[in-house]
Amino acid sequence: MNRSRTLLAALMPNSLFSAKRGTGRNPQMNSAYEIHRQRAVQMNELAGKVQSPSDSRRLVDMIAETLADVLPPAWRTRTIRDRVAHAEYESAIDPAKLVPELRITDAWNKYVAEIGASQEALVNVAEIHTLRDGYYTFARLLWRKGRQHIWTMPNIYAVGPDEKVAEGCRAVETLRVVWDLANQFENLQGARDCVQKEVVFSDLFQQQLTAPNPMRWEVRVQTGMRENSPIEVAVERYIREHGATGVRHAIEGLIYDLFPPQTQA
Repeated sequence: MNRSRTLLAALMPNSLFSAKRGTGRNPQMNSAYEIHRQRAVQMNELAGKVQSPSDSRRLVDMIAETLADVLPPAWRTRTIRDRVAHAEYESAIDPAKLVPELRITDAWNKYVAEIGASQEALVNVAEIHTLRDGYYTFARLLWRKGRQHIWTMPNIYAVGPDEKVAEGCRAVETLRVVWDLANQFENLQGARDCVQKEVVFSDLFQQQLTAPNPMRWEVRVQTGMRENSPIEVAVERYIREHGATGVRHAIEGLIYDLFPPQTQA
């Protein structure tokens, strides 16, 4: 069980910890956190009942506005929002239109090759599924505990009748996975460890719900200097060689591969 707890800490998205930053004694921080929490609740409720293209467009716009400070310009354009919103609507109402994990794998690996990142940054379907399983498991856990934040919204995930993530993703969930691959490389490393050790977090979570003495979930955050990931190193080099426009085109290519033209009306 200690091993499972360690793996939990390894896979836990570091971005989730920002959900705690508004809970101190600073009134302004508390107020900002409460505003963000309320917005996250609105987005999560909307994600759980997408029934029209306007619903999905509103959801995509709200997410883009909330993450405006961290999203690269290519992700914020009207063209990209339209593409993602259409795919989100289709994937929300029709399981057959979910984004296959293999497509995510192929699109990401093509992007890795385009920017010249090392092979360490390549992924496979098992790793993508394990990441998603971890994200959804932690989102459910933290949301129930009141940690309601844009990174813990459980309703963005495609879920099967067994209450585990499906074999494919909704569009917003797809972007959440790709964003994490680009910005939280340590989570991919944690997922690889889980795949190797055959750890399935959703199974552990269900076991804990019925255990007489449930394990106390602990998360430890590594502080101090952090080495740049293979993706960060490659992007910095790509910018030097091709400029910011080149990176924008590479990101746009990734998004187009994730949501190809045939998904458009």
